[in-house]
Order: sequence, then C-alpha cells, then structure tokens
Amino acid sequence: MADKRAFVTGHPIAHSRSPKIHGYWLRQYGIDGSYQAIDVAPADFAAFLSSLGEHGYHGGNVTIPHKEAAFAGVAHRDHAAEEIGAVNTLWFEDGVLWGGNTDGYGFAANLDEHAAGWAANGPAVVLGAGGASRAVIHALKERGIRDIRIVNRTLARAEELSRHFGPGVSAHGAAAVGELLADAGLLVNTTALGMHGDATLSADPARLPDHAIVTDIVYVPLETPLLAAARARGLKTVDGLGMLLHQAVPGFERWFGRKPEVTPELRRMIVADIEVH
Repeated sequence: MADKRAFVTGHPIAHSRSPKIHGYWLRQYGIDGSYQAIDVAPADFAAFLSSLGEHGYHGGNVTIPHKEAAFAGVAHRDHAAEEIGAVNTLWFEDGVLWGGNTDGYGFAANLDEHAAGWAANGPAVVLGAGGASRAVIHALKERGIRDIRIVNRTLARAEELSRHFGPGVSAHGAAAVGELLADAGLLVNTTALGMHGDATLSADPARLPDHAIVTDIVYVPLETPLLAAARARGLKTVDGLGMLLHQAVPGFERWFGRKPEVTPELRRMIVADIEVH
C-alpha cells in the first residue's frame, strides 16, 4: 500500500485534473504516495468526512458541491477558509481534521508568476459574486488592494459580499461596469461567461487604462473572449490555468511533506489534456 494517501472529492468528479497534477509531482519527487478522485454524493459526504482517518488518508481536496459542507464538517479552519466561507483542502493535525482554502493563494500566486507587481495595480474590478469571487476578494485584500469593486447582475449578492469583506469593497450592478473600468488597474472575471464558447462580454476591456491587467479564472478555453479582447487592446492578460496549478501546492506540501513547483512542463501537460477533452 502507498505510504501516504490523498484524494479529491466532488460530485461529479471524473472531470477533475487534480489527480494529474498531484500524480505528476509524486513522480517528480519520487514520493511513495497516491492521490485519487472519489465521487461522493452530497447525502454521503458527512459520513465520508468522518471516516477519512480510518481509511488511512492524510487529507485531500474538496470541490463542487462539497466546499460548504466541508467548511461545516471540520473541527478547525484556517483564516482563509473563515474569510471565504468554504473549504477546499483537508488535513490532519494531531489527529484532528482541519480545513483550509487555497483558492485565494492560487489566484495570487498565478498573478505573481505571470504579472509581477500586480498588487500595486489597483483599483480592482471583480465580475461575479459567487464562491470564486469570495476567494479572489480575499486574495486582493490580503495583498493590500484598498478599492475593490464587485459587479454582479444580482446587486443583492454583491452587496452581501461587500458587507462581509468590509471597508474598501463596494457593490455595483452590471450597468455600472463601464464607468468602473475607467481607472481600474485590474479586471478579474470570476463568472462562467466565456466557457462553452459563450462570447458574451460582461465588461469591455477597451474602457480600461493602458496599464491594466486582465485575468479570467476560467481556463477552458484557455483564452476566453474577455482575454482575447484584452490582448487585442494591448493589455497584459493572465489565464486561469495557473490558479488551478498553484492552489494545489499547499495541500501537496501538507500531505506529502514537500513544497512542489509549478513548472512549464506541468502546465504543458495540463494544457494538452484540456485540448484533448
């Protein structure tokens, strides 16, 4: 049996690229360990969580639809999980199950890699007010951006996030997006717009200043219509794949005892997988 065992769970889970990412690192570092995808229906999740220790798992990742249930089901949570309201990484400390959230870390690390100095580029406009938006806003606040503007079709959801994150975070309806972009240094799309060939733009990069950076957390397709429009306008763009790769780093380090590197080879491998599927 493999020495150290970890997993990713969701429902469905067959599409997850996490086993490929962690499998790559296990091979790279010659670690005797395993990382598998486990499909768990929502009704069975609490039982699954309580049986992790007896099945020999060191921990694992949690994805849709279990992130909130994991938040409620762990004994302790890290600061990021508390702020974001969801757990995507599980581990044991002294036999006690902890939950953390590495999505904000992954978002920031991706920008660090591809757009160094980005945090000096406020104000930030964030499109969308769902779970991913919470992780992005947390990361922006942690990096000291003081003017964060959430734009969402349903204003009440944006207002709820603005109350949760406090001073410096404002809520706006979709109609306001044009004027909000005029002095923004960072535009982040956290919505599903751009997936599945949807070419609708909820924000026009033409309205941004020349120094602005545009990033999309969607990574299928790798260049979304928003990023294509921003690139055509001559702006710096960062795709969403690096967020997926970097968010995996803290969990791997906790379970397998080594901080892995996000390499060009790993990125190429996942890009090839996206292109095949």
